[in-house]
Amino acid sequence: MAETTTATGAQAFSTPENSAGYLAVLTALITGILHLYLIPGALQAAGTTGGVLFALNGIGFVGGTLIYLSKYWRKELFLVAALYALASILAMFMVHGWGVEAFYRDGSLAHWAIITKSAESILLGCSLYLFSNS
Repeated sequence: MAETTTATGAQAFSTPENSAGYLAVLTALITGILHLYLIPGALQAAGTTGGVLFALNGIGFVGGTLIYLSKYWRKELFLVAALYALASILAMFMVHGWGVEAFYRDGSLAHWAIITKSAESILLGCSLYLFSNS
């Protein structure tokens, strides 16, 4: 990562070194913010437990992005990010079914599900790429 310093000279945050890093940030923020935006619907559809898990997933993606951009990021965390994205993808299928029906809610295509799972799939690939090329 390229270093960014504060007025005191201490490194706080940095920017990604390449386009894969920027793509990882973009996709993590897309899925994280979308999960947070959809909390009311998740609470209604899945109850308190499902809604809380949905919220924590969104917080995890946004928080992970902040850690990635901070001085605390380490190469091994790319594998954690990849596993987190994979777990999020699998969780949707575990709850809604293992086929195409997982992308439908009440008979209609759930565009948010397609967007979040696509973003998470891209994040998974970027994380593995960044791990292998760090």
